[in-house]
Amino acid sequence: MFENFWFNVQYGMNHVLDINGYDHILFLMVLAVPYLFNDWKRVLILVTTFTVGHTLSLVLAAYGVVQINGQLVEFLIPVTILIMALYNVFTAGKTSKNNKIGLLFVTTLFFGIIHGLGFAREFKMFSGQAENKLELLIEFALGIEIAQIIIVFVVLFIGFICQTVFRFSRRDWMMVLSSIVIGLVIPMIIESDLIN
Repeated sequence: MFENFWFNVQYGMNHVLDINGYDHILFLMVLAVPYLFNDWKRVLILVTTFTVGHTLSLVLAAYGVVQINGQLVEFLIPVTILIMALYNVFTAGKTSKNNKIGLLFVTTLFFGIIHGLGFAREFKMFSGQAENKLELLIEFALGIEIAQIIIVFVVLFIGFICQTVFRFSRRDWMMVLSSIVIGLVIPMIIESDLIN
């Protein structure tokens, strides 16, 4: 019983931490970079919102509610990362970020749904003939949440080091990390099967 539970949790963690599928990590980097450790509640809510969106799309796929155009989803995933990174670049150093928090949560939920659809086909095969798909989904989602919290913690920690030890301004840290991510996702968009 516990072995199954732990296997499913690990499966969720590995999905996020898989270096070959680093798009998930890139999204979390641009989601977390505007924040500091004392913003941890807001960051946790954002991360959980992303997990909810991701899980919702897996529920819809596992029960055959949605059909997925794999090429479209694989194109949209890096687009969502690009949008978040550009948002950071254009809002870096501005204090009005807190006023747009409702929009940010809705966007994060929607982007979570898109990212979840990217994994839906594989998850459908994984869940296969499982008797209790909902239980499997919850355990998998728990694994995703744990892995995402680890990544966000690392981003916040590196941000803390850069801003305290290396004296980066918060604005510069946002600009640098978001620009690196933009540089990584543009080739992903250009090379996607939908365009080629």
